[in-house]
Amino acid sequence: MPTVLVVDDDFRVASLHAGYVEAVAGFSVAGTAGTLAQARLAVSRCREAGEPVDLALLDVYLPDGSGLELLGECDAFVVTAAGEPETFRRAVRSGALGYLVKPFGEALLHTRLRAYARYRRVLATAAEHGQPLDQDLADAAFRALHADSSGVRGASAAAGATRDLVLRALAEAAEPLSAAEVAAATGISRATAQRHLAALDGEGRLALRLRYGATGRPEQRYAPLSTS
Repeated sequence: MPTVLVVDDDFRVASLHAGYVEAVAGFSVAGTAGTLAQARLAVSRCREAGEPVDLALLDVYLPDGSGLELLGECDAFVVTAAGEPETFRRAVRSGALGYLVKPFGEALLHTRLRAYARYRRVLATAAEHGQPLDQDLADAAFRALHADSSGVRGASAAAGATRDLVLRALAEAAEPLSAAEVAAATGISRATAQRHLAALDGEGRLALRLRYGATGRPEQRYAPLSTS
């Protein structure tokens, strides 16, 4: 269960974002902080307790410094109203995994958090199988983290009968299916199948599995979450 530290000098915004996080299955809030010093103390205390912070939502402008100074302490999304391109570039250079510009809706943060969860699953599954990091695995992790959220939202909004076909194919299958297998079972294109699978996974409705062959990139396979 990934733990999230919310860092924002406006306690109302911090509370709002913490609520967004708590609404995503599998995530919990490690705490909130309104200053750089409080954030550092929270990260340190969690680490000492054996429950390190996995992800921080970092505001940039804090009363005692920049939230960007915390980059590197843990995985982080920068969450800010800062509109300067240089702030964005500095955040990326310093290791931010995401950048959300305030104000944003709950659905966008949920999409990014689920993408982060997929990113962690890709790497964790590889570790469980003793799979060393190679280019295919690195690419799979980046794809999981940086899936096009606008595409996910669009596919979710326009799902209709096609989404029902995809879910039915997964429910009737004896094992998790790849996008190509879903396409073959439903008669839709592989690209369309992949788009709807990404949307459903982004909503937390599918279980993602990786199948490793003797060589080559791991194959992503999906099953309904209720049957995993």
